[in-house]
Amino acid sequence: MRALLFDTYGGPLTVREVPAPDPAPGGVVVRVGASGVCRSDWHAWQGHDPDVVLPHVPGHELAGTVAAVGADVRRWRGGDRVTVPFVNACGRCAQCAAGEHQVCTRQTQPGFTHWGSMAEYVALDAADVNLVALPDGLDAATAAALGCRFATAFRAVVQVARVQPGEWVAVHGCGGVGLSAVQVAVAAGARVVAVDVSPAALRLAADLGAEHTVAEPAVIPELTAGGAHVSLDALGAAVTCENSIRCLRPRGRHVQVGLLPPAQGRPAVPMDLVVARELQVLGSHGMAAHTYPALLGLIAAGRLRPQALVTRQLALDEAGAAIAAVGRDPGIAVVTRF
Repeated sequence: MRALLFDTYGGPLTVREVPAPDPAPGGVVVRVGASGVCRSDWHAWQGHDPDVVLPHVPGHELAGTVAAVGADVRRWRGGDRVTVPFVNACGRCAQCAAGEHQVCTRQTQPGFTHWGSMAEYVALDAADVNLVALPDGLDAATAAALGCRFATAFRAVVQVARVQPGEWVAVHGCGGVGLSAVQVAVAAGARVVAVDVSPAALRLAADLGAEHTVAEPAVIPELTAGGAHVSLDALGAAVTCENSIRCLRPRGRHVQVGLLPPAQGRPAVPMDLVVARELQVLGSHGMAAHTYPALLGLIAAGRLRPQALVTRQLALDEAGAAIAAVGRDPGIAVVTRF
C-alpha cells in the first residue's frame, strides 16, 4: 500500500510503498477513504508522543470501508462504511465497563501506538467496541473530521462543560477543534467569544456564529459582563491554558482540550484564582464510540454542519506539507485521494 512515513522526528514526510496490515483477531483493516490532517499528527511528527515508534505512519481521523475482518469480530463485515474515534478502547477494563472508553487504560490509537490512516489501509483494534457505522448521507471527508476534532469538541462542550443556553463560552484557539467548539456551542444556544491571532480564523469563527472575535483575551470579562461561564483551551499551549482560566467569572468552568506536551513547556495554572473564584478545571479527551449517535443525530437534523469546517481536500502526496504547515490555514484539511 501507499503510505506517508517519517523516519526521524521532524524529518522528511514521504509517500512510499509499504506492506499492508492484517487484522488482529478482534480487529479490522479499513480501506481509508479520508484522513484528516490534525495538530496531533504534527505533535507525533515532532516526537512529542512517547507511543510513536519510528518509522511511523501518522493519521488518526479517518473514515473508510471495512476491507478485512478478524476471526473474532461479530458486528462488522467487509464493505461496511465506518469511522472510529481516535481512542480505540479495549472494551474490558474498568473504565470501559463504566462506558468511559475515551480514558481506557489499555487504549490504542492509530497514528500513535501503531501506524495510522495516512495510508491506503489502516488496522483498528477491538472493532466491535470502536467502529461507528456511517449514515448513507455522510460523506467520508466530513466523517473523517469527526474522529478527533469535531467529536472531541462536541464532548468537551456538551458532555464535559455541560454548556447551557445563554451562557458565555470563550474558545481560545480557532483551529479545527476550536472552530468545531464554536459551532457546537452556538448550536447549544451559547454566546461565543472566539480568540485567535489569525484574522482568517476569526472570520471563519464569526461565520460559524461567534458573537465576538478577539485577538486579546483580556477583553473577555468586559465583553461578557463579568467573564465567561465556560472557557476552552482548544489550542494546547501554556499561554492559552492560563488565559482560558483567567477569563472565567466566579464558578466558571475551564476545559482543557488542546494537548499540552511537556516538551513545549508547562502552563502556569493560576490556582489562586481557581480557589478564590471556585473555578472548575476539567479535562476532555476524545469521545467514546457508543456516544456518537447523539452527534450523528444532530448532523442529520442539520443542527451541526461539520462539513462547513472542511476547507481543503488533498492528495496523499500533499499530506506531508500539510502536517508541517498545521495551523497556518483555517479550517480542516482532509486527505481524500490515495
